[in-house]
Amino acid sequence: MPVECYQEVGKGVSLSAEFVKPLSEIIPLSHIPAVENDLKLLIDILPERIRKALKPQDLNLLIEVVMDLGRVPEARFMSGRILELGTAQVSMDDIHAVVKHVGMFTSDNRAGIPRTLHRISAMRNRQGEIVGLTCRVGRLVTGTIESILDLVQSGKSILLLGRPGSGKTTKLREIAKVLADDAKKRVIIVDTSNEIAGDGDIPHPAVGNARRMQVSTPERQKDVMIEAVQNHTPEIIIVDEIGTEDEALAARTIAERGVVLVATAHGNSLENLIKNPTLSDLIGGIETVTLGDDEAKRRSTQKTVLERAKNPTFDIAVEIRDANTMAVYPNVAEAVDHILRGWTIFPEIRKIDATTGTLKVLQSQVDPIPMSVTPEELQAEISDQKYGPDHPIKIYIYGISKVFADRILERLELSDVGVTRQVTEANAIIALRSSCRPGSKMMRVAEDYEIPIYFAKTNTMPQIQRAIREALNASPGSLVDYMNETAAPDETQLALQEVREAIEVVINEDKTMELAPQRSYVRRLQHELVEKHDLLSFSVGDEPNRRLKLVPPPKPTKKTGK
Repeated sequence: MPVECYQEVGKGVSLSAEFVKPLSEIIPLSHIPAVENDLKLLIDILPERIRKALKPQDLNLLIEVVMDLGRVPEARFMSGRILELGTAQVSMDDIHAVVKHVGMFTSDNRAGIPRTLHRISAMRNRQGEIVGLTCRVGRLVTGTIESILDLVQSGKSILLLGRPGSGKTTKLREIAKVLADDAKKRVIIVDTSNEIAGDGDIPHPAVGNARRMQVSTPERQKDVMIEAVQNHTPEIIIVDEIGTEDEALAARTIAERGVVLVATAHGNSLENLIKNPTLSDLIGGIETVTLGDDEAKRRSTQKTVLERAKNPTFDIAVEIRDANTMAVYPNVAEAVDHILRGWTIFPEIRKIDATTGTLKVLQSQVDPIPMSVTPEELQAEISDQKYGPDHPIKIYIYGISKVFADRILERLELSDVGVTRQVTEANAIIALRSSCRPGSKMMRVAEDYEIPIYFAKTNTMPQIQRAIREALNASPGSLVDYMNETAAPDETQLALQEVREAIEVVINEDKTMELAPQRSYVRRLQHELVEKHDLLSFSVGDEPNRRLKLVPPPKPTKKTGK
């Protein structure tokens, strides 16, 4: 069965019935995430003068208090604000006063306050003395897994991916409680540095009845994972941050023994794991295979290709895009196979409305589309781990040689332009004309994502260079100018002003608004602006009269009691 592909609303995607679930399919959640913390216990261990400086502040958004020897202490907030706490510099007496109130620092220089989620991390000098402290606030956040609750209760192994600070550990905490208390499963947490269940020998109530095995040093995490299976007959094991090859092998051992595994791993996306030789075993491992002539002809590929070596350790992968958005790959094996075959796939996007607490599941029936990266080029990326800088402008190439495209960008000294392997990230598409006939799959995707497409007649450097120059025309109104709203031409400025005014009307008067027709790239900028205001927009009409339509946010469903 082919992998289903999905599309996300808000980045220039048309919500046509052919591609996306109707907007009426909105699932109400039970509640919006709630936050609890024992902030007073953390504040009480700080020196008195720092406590006094913090007292008049709103501490609900406090992230951490930083104390470095010889510097003024600082408080850092979620808003990005950094506040100096007084004028006196931190002394060794200040640092010793904090250290005296916390548990013993382990080999990874972390300590905590018993039965809380707060974390105190130490910096040491060359002699091993503590000269800096980061006192980080630990918060119990509930309601963060409502959008993936069906996956958690499915009995399948789940891998959570996301950047640092995206909430992976917070979700593990709530998953442990749900599985142990609600599903009545035998759950064991392998807790390195007491990150999940808090400091002290008694686990924090946030994990419910789940049992916790502490790990003395990060190097022993793999051993404790195996020990948990051998000694304590768990049905589910929860692990935070699988980061080494030995830990990946331990995870495979656990899965092969029939134990469900819920874990997080280093990496922002599924493709990051494919490129990472250390952790690729989590998704089945990658190997180079030489095909026979007949098989290569049947697949229309080179004879040497990349394939998945074995079954993945995890059944489901979840990418945490932001606090309210997750991308779900319900079948990791098929997703990896399609990526290795050079197809772009669209995961299921589950997005929570922060205002109403409703869940929107957005998906389409578009088949996977061939990517412009060959297995050999992907093998090169895996071998040398070249991830490259984040380019402000990204182009997606289709039917075009990536080697030629990279050489042209280097020759033209376009350091701010890069080739992306995800069509959803692209600002423009450079395609071989013979591969993009009217009505083809790529043309449909380009239209729905509002991405301008430029054609090369042949797969040669002069033709590719001409198409790239056309896409990145240095005259006013070029793609480069569109990347900076302040530098956009008058036409774009007027279109963005129109959408701002329409947003105000939609919010204040709860009315549907249609805008004037615009070119595809301008419509895409309008979509992005609408998304920032948590509203829905979609394109209607046919070219050259294709335009945006803004709709009011759905009203929350009122619950009626008997």
